[in-house]
Amino acid sequence: MPSRTRAAALVCATALLAAACGSSEGGSDAETRADDGHYPVTVDNCGQEVTIESEPTNVVMLKSAMVPFLTSVGVLDHVSAKAGAYPEGYFESDVAAQVKEIESLTDRTDSSGHLLISKEAVVEREPDLVLGHTDNLNRESLDEVGIPSLEASGLCTTGLPEPGFQQIYDEIEMYGQVFNREEEADDAIADLKKRVATITERTKGAKERSGAVLYPTVGGGTTYAYGNKSMPDPQLEAAGITNVFGDEDERVFEVTLEKLLEEDPDVIVLLYSEGDPKKVEKALTDLPGAEKLSAVKKGQVHTELFNFSEPASPLAVDGLERLIDEVGDGS
Repeated sequence: MPSRTRAAALVCATALLAAACGSSEGGSDAETRADDGHYPVTVDNCGQEVTIESEPTNVVMLKSAMVPFLTSVGVLDHVSAKAGAYPEGYFESDVAAQVKEIESLTDRTDSSGHLLISKEAVVEREPDLVLGHTDNLNRESLDEVGIPSLEASGLCTTGLPEPGFQQIYDEIEMYGQVFNREEEADDAIADLKKRVATITERTKGAKERSGAVLYPTVGGGTTYAYGNKSMPDPQLEAAGITNVFGDEDERVFEVTLEKLLEEDPDVIVLLYSEGDPKKVEKALTDLPGAEKLSAVKKGQVHTELFNFSEPASPLAVDGLERLIDEVGDGS
């Protein structure tokens, strides 16, 4: 018995789930390529080497941020199961339909949008690759049962690359290697570079403005802000907007209303994972004193689905286009 299968059986038996183990056929309909000596492939992810022995065809996807990478190289059909929220607002209709058809293990998340799933629910699928990590499903725990995994580079807790559009290009290149789709990756990168050049041309001569990207907790609670280790920082810069938290050497951190009033950004972007965007805006504007913020007074508070800004992915290019359309040139 292969080590991954043996470990999966052990985990399932421990959890009294043995009857369900090994029952999934996986991504049997995935269109594969001839190996031609391509594998094994070793890639760097979050500062660690990950070796892929053959083209993954039974992939479990734990984060919606992975979808645009997979569609960039044409391998979304290699995903046999998903978990978490996948708002249709992210995708073109054909991609949204394909995502909807993928079996969902769970869509449960906490108030911060973090996935709630058991290790057993993933391991019993016997995947040949897991995309995305959670607190209880990190690289170490998956390595224990012989399952390779990759995290979105912008969400790495170690080995976080320099945030920016080059980070997106590098990650697409990585997926091209992992799935033996290097030519498709090159084409996708070239297309994104053209789009970014066209978008940033629109911001030349724009009025100088400051901005902040926040993640408020709907229903009351902590508000988070994004610093210079996040994709919102270069995204704001590309839009001609200075991140008021650009001096913070963190990806995301807690921020108080008092600190927001002190920085007083001209533009505020509110990120959210799912639900009603009006409730997300109210989570900020209902805070005592929020009416004093310049962005609130000027009507420059904008809501945006999380993956259009964070983490770095091809959707961040869409997000940049949407941001510039929303905020204009400041005149």
